[in-house]
Amino acid sequence: MKIIIIGSGLAGLSAGYKLCKSNEIIIFEKDREIGGMAASYCQDYTGKKYFIEKYYHHIFRSDSELLALINELGLERQMLWLKGKNAYFVDGKNYPMNTPPEILRFNPLSVTNLVKLGLLVFRIKIINDTTSYDRIKAKDWIIDNAGKSVYENFFAPLMKSKFGENAENISAAWLIGRVKIRSDRGKEGEKLGYLRGGFNSLIKSLEREITAQGGKILENKEITEIVIEGNIVQGVIADGTFIACDAVISTVEPGALDALTKGKLGALHETLQSIRYQGTACALIGLDKRLMENGNYWLNIKADVPFGAVIEHTNFMPFEDYGEHLVYVTSYFQNEKDVLWMQKEEEVLDSYLKGLEKMFPDFSRADIHWAKLFRRMDTAPVYEQGYLEKVLPFAAGPSGLYLAGMFSSTNYPERSMNGSIKAGFESANFFIKKDENCDVCWLD
Repeated sequence: MKIIIIGSGLAGLSAGYKLCKSNEIIIFEKDREIGGMAASYCQDYTGKKYFIEKYYHHIFRSDSELLALINELGLERQMLWLKGKNAYFVDGKNYPMNTPPEILRFNPLSVTNLVKLGLLVFRIKIINDTTSYDRIKAKDWIIDNAGKSVYENFFAPLMKSKFGENAENISAAWLIGRVKIRSDRGKEGEKLGYLRGGFNSLIKSLEREITAQGGKILENKEITEIVIEGNIVQGVIADGTFIACDAVISTVEPGALDALTKGKLGALHETLQSIRYQGTACALIGLDKRLMENGNYWLNIKADVPFGAVIEHTNFMPFEDYGEHLVYVTSYFQNEKDVLWMQKEEEVLDSYLKGLEKMFPDFSRADIHWAKLFRRMDTAPVYEQGYLEKVLPFAAGPSGLYLAGMFSSTNYPERSMNGSIKAGFESANFFIKKDENCDVCWLD
C-alpha cells in the first residue's frame, strides 16, 4: 500500500522504517535536511569534518526502544556511556549537583529544605502513574509537599527557563516525568549515552534502510493539504499537485495538522487548536578553549541572562572527536512575538554572548571560531494542567489518517527521543492492524 509520511523527524523515520518492507513509503520534509529536532549541522572549521546536532541530545538508560533500534541498525559499537556533570548557577556561583554530598552544599537552600527536596525526589521515584497529577499545578504540589522555599529557590527558576510565562500553569505530572527521567544516578552522578559520530548516524541509517526498500524521502518539499473526502483520506497536495495514497501518517504539530486537514477532523479540531507549543532558540558555538573549566556538561541558570541553560558538549564527549570546544546556549520562548523569534540571528547571538560574558569573566569573543543559531516554533508541547485530555490518538478518526509525534501518549508526561520513536512504531502498528483487518474482511 502507498503511505505518505509528513515529517522526517524520529517519529516519521521510525514509522517509515517499520512499514517500508511491505509498503510504498514516501516521506515529505519541508526543511532542506531530514531529522527534525534531531537534525545535525556539518562543520569542518578545524579541517576535521564532523556532525553535531543543532539541538543538544543524549540518551537515558531507560530509552529501551531507542537503544534497541540502535542495536538493530548495527550502531551499538558507536554507543558511549559517559558521566555528564551537572551544576546550578545561582547568584553568580556554580553549585555542582551530581552527588548527595554536592547537593547538600547547595547554599540557596537550608539543610532542612534540602532534606525536603530529597524526600520530594524520593517520592517522585516511587510514583508509577501520573494520571492523578495531571490536573494539579506543579507549583502548588511542590509547595504543598516541600515548602515555598524549595519551590522559589530551586524549581521556579528551572521551570521559568523551560516554560516562561506558562511556568506556573505546568502540571505536576510533567514535573514528575521530568524528574524520573533524570533520576538514574549512582554515587558518582549520572551517566548519559551518546552515539560517537552523533545522532546523524542514526538518522542516516534509518534513511538508508527506507530507501533500500524503495522508499522515497523528499527534502524541501512541503505538503499543503491532506485531502479527506467522505471521512476517508484520499491523498495529499504538495506544490499544487494532488498525490493519491492509501494512508497518511502525520508527525507535524497539532496547529499545523489542523491547517492541513482544513478543520475536517470533527471533535479533534478543537483539541488541535487548544494544544500550545513553544519554540527554542539554540545557539551552537565553536570555541578555541573551554568555557566551563570545572568540566560541567550541563549548567542550569538562575541569573539575569537571556537563556536558561548552557551545555558544553565537549565536557561530555571527547574533544578529540571535534578538534574544538562546542557549547550550546539555549532558551525557550512562548509565541511568535517573542524577541528570540523576531530578532535577527546576529542580534540573538549578541545577546547570548553578552550573557556569557556576564557569567564567565574569562570568556572572550576572541576565542570564538564560529557561532550558529537554530530556531523552531514547534519544539515541544506546553504541558499545562489538564494536558492529558488533549493527548492525540494514533488513529485520528478519518480512515487512513494516523498521527505520531511529541503530542503522542508515548511522549507524555515528558517528551524524549525514545518517546518519538515509540510514537512512530505505534502509528505504524495501528496501520498494520487496520490493514490486516481489511484483509480479513476481504477474505470473508
